[in-house]
Amino acid sequence: MTSIDEALLLETAAEHGVPGPVVRELLARCRPCLYLVQDKEVPESLREHVRPAARTGGLPALPDGVDWPEGREPLVLSVDCAALPHDVLDIELPTDGHLLVFTEISYPPESSAVVHVPAGVRTTERPATYEFSGETWETKVYEPRTLYPVPGLSIEQDGEGGPHTGAFLDGDGDEDALDAFEEAVLDLAFGGRRPGACVQLGGFSDPWDMAPDEGDLVLFAQLAGQAVDYTVCTMNLIVGTREDIAAGRYAELQYDQQT
Repeated sequence: MTSIDEALLLETAAEHGVPGPVVRELLARCRPCLYLVQDKEVPESLREHVRPAARTGGLPALPDGVDWPEGREPLVLSVDCAALPHDVLDIELPTDGHLLVFTEISYPPESSAVVHVPAGVRTTERPATYEFSGETWETKVYEPRTLYPVPGLSIEQDGEGGPHTGAFLDGDGDEDALDAFEEAVLDLAFGGRRPGACVQLGGFSDPWDMAPDEGDLVLFAQLAGQAVDYTVCTMNLIVGTREDIAAGRYAELQYDQQT
């Protein structure tokens, strides 16, 4: 699980004028996540040991007999599960094979899918062109970009905050100072300044509108459109129950696109 040195955390809190009890309530609203970022965004302290674990765009390599998912939505993300750091997330992802995410990032998708391709299964890269109603069509293919996994923390944005936080804000506390401290905590957990547009696995969502990870639903993945295509400003969020995610029932996942 992602952690921060307690002394450094309290020192940072003091710099922002945030008392210790508020710090503990903040951490109770945190969940670990994995950021998938490009090489230039990997913190310097991790560069020596980090290795590629994902890719945006490209064409899908699928097992024999498994077709491109219905709807022919583009492949936006491929994750090498064995290359992800273990014991970071609090949701269960496969320990091997690849997770492929098909969805539309430019417009609200008519259909979306997550496919797990187990390790050792023979696969073939599928072409973007296909035949439909006697005509040749082509699925959009995004530029492949290699991504590296960096552990981090995420904060429940709509959380109550707790009695100490409430008392702090009702008293002499500064809401802007608390917001700045929260950002500092997330940067500390990342090991540097977090990227603005990236792919996130697990944790709490950071939505532009209503958060879809409520009740029994938790975040599976969050994809900023600009993490796949620099010209697209959307946020795609994928959620499901912990049980469905752990069991690999990816057909049960729910998709939300925010603009």
